[in-house]
Amino acid sequence: MREIEWSRLKAAELRAEAESGAAVIVPVASTEQHGPHMPTGVDCFLVGEVARRAAARAAAPVLVTPVVWTGLAEHHMSLGGTVTLDMTVFSGFIESLCRSLLRQGFPRVLLLNGHGGNIAALTVIVNDLAPRLGAPIATATYWHLAAAEFRAILEDQTTVQHACEAETSMMLAIRPDLVDMSRAGDAVGPVDLGLVGAAPAEAYRWRSFQARTPHGVLGDPRRASAAKGERLLEAAAEAVAKAASDDAFWTQSA
Repeated sequence: MREIEWSRLKAAELRAEAESGAAVIVPVASTEQHGPHMPTGVDCFLVGEVARRAAARAAAPVLVTPVVWTGLAEHHMSLGGTVTLDMTVFSGFIESLCRSLLRQGFPRVLLLNGHGGNIAALTVIVNDLAPRLGAPIATATYWHLAAAEFRAILEDQTTVQHACEAETSMMLAIRPDLVDMSRAGDAVGPVDLGLVGAAPAEAYRWRSFQARTPHGVLGDPRRASAAKGERLLEAAAEAVAKAASDDAFWTQSA
């Protein structure tokens, strides 16, 4: 079976992958509170899992770097358990990472996002980096790529919220040992699409999570199940694999 994880490959093997034209998925996440029933590493676990599954099934060679474990999470700081970067550091880190991959000959970089708070920033970063570095750098949020499939699978919401039916289900599928479903009843929150970027609001104003939900959850995790989570992960992986190995997507002229 072909190895797809960057950190498990040797330097010579990675040079050969670059020469073969392999694309690289960089999972970008966050470490932040996820309510009373789930750990702070949810975004890292989930986007890493989606990236690995996608790379394994992609029609063209795709590698996956280690997860970028912290991002823009100032809105979660008021509830504790959160590590955040400022925009300057985050942007600089992503640029340095992309430069490193390009210098080693990897021709395509997909910044696969797993945290709502990173969406706007990654779009701005890609719009700046791609023309400035003269390279095909893209970004996508995995639940946006699989939006129709997620909508069909979920029962009480249409997309990923926070520590919700969707995220709790996916964690039950891959790390049930880290989910305390006995606390799910204490973690029922509002469904607030405006916060996570499913559709832009008419006007935007920053608000902390604590101002929206006392326990840090948006959505209802009581509807979660491992079976539902597996379906969500597979749908996301299929959508990401298709994008990462779509030659037309990567080679469209500027």
